[in-house]
Amino acid sequence: MTTFIFRNQTVEPFFGDEGVTYSGYGDISLVPSDVDRYIWFYQVPVNANAVQLAQEILSYQDKLDLVLKSVDPHKPFIIFSLVNLFPLRLTGDAVTVDHAVMAFNRYVTERVVGATHVKWVDFGDFTSRYSDVNLVNWKFYLMSQTLLNPKLAHDFKSWWSGVERGLALQRKKCLVLDLDNTLWGGVLGEDGVDGIKLGGDYPGKAFSYWQQALLQLANNGVILTVCSKNNEADVQEAWDNNPFMVLKREHFSATRINWQDKVSNIRDMADELNIGLDSMVFIDDNPAERELVKQMLPQVEVPDFPDKPHQLMPFFKGLVERYFRIYAVTDEDRLKTQQYRANAMRRSQQARFADLDSYLESLSMQLDIIPADEHNLPRIAQMTQKTNQFNLTTRRYSEADVQQRIDEGWRIYCMSVKDRFGDNGITGTVFLEPLDWDKMGIDSLLLSCRVLGKGLEDAFIASIFNQLRLEGVRRIVADYLPTAKNGQTANFYDRLGMNCVSVDDDGAKHYEMDLDHAIEIKNYYNINIL
Repeated sequence: MTTFIFRNQTVEPFFGDEGVTYSGYGDISLVPSDVDRYIWFYQVPVNANAVQLAQEILSYQDKLDLVLKSVDPHKPFIIFSLVNLFPLRLTGDAVTVDHAVMAFNRYVTERVVGATHVKWVDFGDFTSRYSDVNLVNWKFYLMSQTLLNPKLAHDFKSWWSGVERGLALQRKKCLVLDLDNTLWGGVLGEDGVDGIKLGGDYPGKAFSYWQQALLQLANNGVILTVCSKNNEADVQEAWDNNPFMVLKREHFSATRINWQDKVSNIRDMADELNIGLDSMVFIDDNPAERELVKQMLPQVEVPDFPDKPHQLMPFFKGLVERYFRIYAVTDEDRLKTQQYRANAMRRSQQARFADLDSYLESLSMQLDIIPADEHNLPRIAQMTQKTNQFNLTTRRYSEADVQQRIDEGWRIYCMSVKDRFGDNGITGTVFLEPLDWDKMGIDSLLLSCRVLGKGLEDAFIASIFNQLRLEGVRRIVADYLPTAKNGQTANFYDRLGMNCVSVDDDGAKHYEMDLDHAIEIKNYYNINIL
């Protein structure tokens, strides 16, 4: 990815030169069009005259507005918030510069609303970690106009890589939690329900804050699970009867509370949730358990657990920054716990039926097929970034990329699924590129792993084909591009009845299909095309 950075000081030590070009200091006359994205990195300059400095800061709004009008609205534009790295106040009530900084940052946050290609980054999240003395190195500034201390470049790059993952909607999916001395202090089997450290004074207060923070993580789309060597009845009693318990059974999408080894339990939960091991983070106070998982399941992230309870909240902040930060949360993210628990109920129900069709008919499934719009576009972009298993081409798109394709006349649909056990929300999407007046190509087709196994992928694409046929489309072309994770889709188009016209050396397959007749769809799918 190539990047152009608008700046008013030297920032090369922090962003480097690989694929990056820079404006002149304060120069907006050049707005290159041959880059993939833009970054606005203006910071408060040094000026002892507060009135002049405030006026200069306010002028940045006009500059930024002119640039935003000049750039391609389909390309990502990232704006760093203003931070006064060297606040100079000659009197105690000198707030002119502070007000100008706040006004600019308020303008930016208002500007990004409704603009899918513009994102805002809180630079104060980085600078707040350092004192004024460490933020600025005057020797470097006077010699090279580098106001932010270049000695912080390594820290900045680490922080920025996490921010970029969040902007790209990439994060881990699942947090696997031990219980004793991890979610609470003490050992439940020895201390009892009322004897574990939770709530009240320290250290119980630290574990209460920790559980409250984890609950917010779950409310923002991270799957919580339990993997603990314990008696399940004792744990259930603690969940039911300890008045300080924040996280209870209903907050966990899967639990393994037994005396089996944790490696087997984690594997089993990954299968139950239908997620990859590489999307899991394992938290345990026991170094031996952590080391076993590191050795046996190298795909799972295993951070070191803090030695003291008072370190739990900084530890939580580090987890978010390293694994779970995301720019925006969708409605589907907020419902993850309920959706995965509903899937467990579906699997239990399936065991009661002699054949799959009878089971699927019992679910009373409803599929809503919806054109992409401003409301579902963030979720569609998120799915392209996160979905790996049922993804025929694994092309990654930002919100701006999706909007660009809509503007170019592509047909993009998403699928929302619900049944008698619950609402899975938007869990599938297809990108259709017009190739001729009666011919379309499938650029991307993907479904979330949590709705697989019920034939929804067949019903979804068959409904799309039948609708296109009614609108005059007569030919469809499509590709399967193999990755390390999407092998289960290798023969999907074959099963659908498409004709494989060629296979590349790397296993990529290319298909065609004439829409000369409607495709039959099982009648237990209630399909609504909006």
